[in-house]
Amino acid sequence: MTLDLAIAVATTAAAAMIVAMLSLSIDAPRAARIVMAAVLNLWFVVTVTLAATGAVTPSGVGTMGVGVAVALPIAVGVALAWSSAAFRSAIAGIPLSVLIGVNALRVLGVFFLILYAEGRLPAPFAPSAGWGDIIVGAAALPVAFFVAQRVSGWRPITFLWNAFGTADLMAAIGLGVASAVDSPFRIFTGGPDTTLMAQLPMFIVPGFLVPLLMLTHIAVFARLVHAGDGVRHRGLVEQS
Repeated sequence: MTLDLAIAVATTAAAAMIVAMLSLSIDAPRAARIVMAAVLNLWFVVTVTLAATGAVTPSGVGTMGVGVAVALPIAVGVALAWSSAAFRSAIAGIPLSVLIGVNALRVLGVFFLILYAEGRLPAPFAPSAGWGDIIVGAAALPVAFFVAQRVSGWRPITFLWNAFGTADLMAAIGLGVASAVDSPFRIFTGGPDTTLMAQLPMFIVPGFLVPLLMLTHIAVFARLVHAGDGVRHRGLVEQS
């Protein structure tokens, strides 16, 4: 119970910090920043409500619901970036170092390792997600510093970190699906399943943090591919 409370506090605080940092950093009028913060907060409330009502547990819509909760926000974010020049321009105002730095909160992946040690989450899902997040989170602030200071080699370093961070999230999603009790793609049947990930407080991770952080990785890739130092190009370039 104490561990669950610690996870609830930590994940909620992480979500609040990410929302604040991204909302305050967008290149848009104050009203637009408030709207962005409100939308992200509403998304968080919906996430908590879905878990609290049991809607995404195996007795509800189950793995399919968790999959939609992860994929839908990513699809919406990519669609907005693709179709709206104003949205692209606003997101382009977020410093690249901020998009990277918010991932430092992924050191909270240590909770996956603790839950695995307690027999509440399965392998290889929990060890992979836990260690992957810890590595990405621990490296995020040094990489953000390299970017901010334009240290020699910052661009390939950032690309490698971003590729690893993206792969970590994709692996966690895939292993989670392969370990879910009601998944048609279940492979790992020994030990506990991933039902815990559809309940509070852990559903905050796949329902909110994972898709939001995946969008930061997509934005970083876009900057690295389309950007030149200090020059806007197609609305995707970071301001110096």
